Amino acid sequence: MEKKQARYTWHKVFESESEAREQVPLRKLKQLVLDGRTVCIAHTANGFFALDDGCPHLGYSLSRGTTNYLDEVICPWHSYRYSMKDGRECDFRTRKAVLHRVEVRAEGVFVGIEQTDASS
Repeated sequence: MEKKQARYTWHKVFESESEAREQVPLRKLKQLVLDGRTVCIAHTANGFFALDDGCPHLGYSLSRGTTNYLDEVICPWHSYRYSMKDGRECDFRTRKAVLHRVEVRAEGVFVGIEQTDASS
């Protein structure tokens, strides 16, 4: 069986990595809206991460939360912790967070939203 190649819609969110670092300081979060989708971008010691802003538990804004040294975003409402590496909630109490690709390129910082194929 052939594995489908993921396709992304790429959104330039910052003109440069230095602008991204200014807008989203280390251990901070920022809410962005990309094509009507609300996304939380996080900056940790391991780089930039992006995920849907609504907490999978009850929908509260993750961008109002915090991060920790484990590259987790912590929801400010009920303290659920989501890995920004695989989306899992640390205690498996709820579904995974939806993650998005982040690429730092010479021409800026981009967030990739995976395209869903309506025909599959």
